[in-house]
Amino acid sequence: MKRVKLSKMTVDELVDRFAYLSIAQDKAELYGEISQYNRLFKEMTAVDQELRARGRKARLALLTLYDHPNMQVRVKAAIKTLGVAPEAARKVLEAIRASKWQPQAMDAGMIIRGLDNGEYKPD
Repeated sequence: MKRVKLSKMTVDELVDRFAYLSIAQDKAELYGEISQYNRLFKEMTAVDQELRARGRKARLALLTLYDHPNMQVRVKAAIKTLGVAPEAARKVLEAIRASKWQPQAMDAGMIIRGLDNGEYKPD
């Protein structure tokens, strides 16, 4: 795969890349491909860091993924936007938790519990 230069991408392209990586991560988790999952996690983190470097408005672009058909995309977007849209992100996480769609419902539940008990501090 060709190396992607995140700094050259538009915000919309970064959001699309985030969704693509989330879907690939969902598949890797489904098939127990731990090293692939971890590699994708690092790539998603790089996309998130690029959005953060571009400011609040760029980070808020991830809110467009709240209605994505893939549950992994929604949970990852909600987690990454807790620092800039806490109420909206929490609603998404609560809906995912209530759906009982695993493993994303568990991820959402763990984040909510961490928020409630102060162990998780969004940035």
